[in-house]
Amino acid sequence: MMDKKMRIRALETTHLLDLRHTIASNLFADKRYPFEVLPEIHDFILDMGNNHLPPSRFEKRGKDIWVAKNAKVADTAELNGPLIIDEEAEIRHCAYIRGNVIVGKRAVVGNSTELKNSVLFDGVQVPHYNYVGDSVLGFMSHMGAGSITSNVKSDRSLIEVHYGKQKLRTEMHKFGAVLGDYAEIGCGAVLNPGSMIGRDSMIYPLSNVRGYVPNQSIMKSHGKETVISKQTR
Repeated sequence: MMDKKMRIRALETTHLLDLRHTIASNLFADKRYPFEVLPEIHDFILDMGNNHLPPSRFEKRGKDIWVAKNAKVADTAELNGPLIIDEEAEIRHCAYIRGNVIVGKRAVVGNSTELKNSVLFDGVQVPHYNYVGDSVLGFMSHMGAGSITSNVKSDRSLIEVHYGKQKLRTEMHKFGAVLGDYAEIGCGAVLNPGSMIGRDSMIYPLSNVRGYVPNQSIMKSHGKETVISKQTR
């Protein structure tokens, strides 16, 4: 899938995500990098739904769609499987879930937000006009209104993750972003293909993001990209 000889610890799953906060923890268990789960989401959901979700807590709605009985789903939302919506999640008016999606506990998917082939950890909020495709959003991460993940390069070439002067090859044509736990994405920001946002980091509104933003950092991108540590504010 990628150059196994390269190892960048800052991009590894355990550095960005707390797997205690997702129903999909087993999906990530043997993956060095979070984006490695993207080709396996479909089959994982089918196995979970058919074999591991208790009927006392989840009901099956339509083809390959499992919804927690205490989740709140608007009548105007469009749901397509394979899909798991975990307990106490809220799917709001006119949300569009295209399939191969896991929505975590107490997560919020809002008005006109579109999801496909993604894992949302517990407590994630994508509440207003967001597009999330081929991405992983960590525990309690939040995308401001109109912020999106861009998951395909304009020339359709394979996506690389930029880490300083290094490039980590993913061998994928579609990969949007990974948000570490507690990441905050400002309104109108664009996360270009292969973006990885560190745990507890903040992206300013209208920023154009590419590559890796370290844990506990603030990124501003208005003409000139600037990344500073939160501790130096």
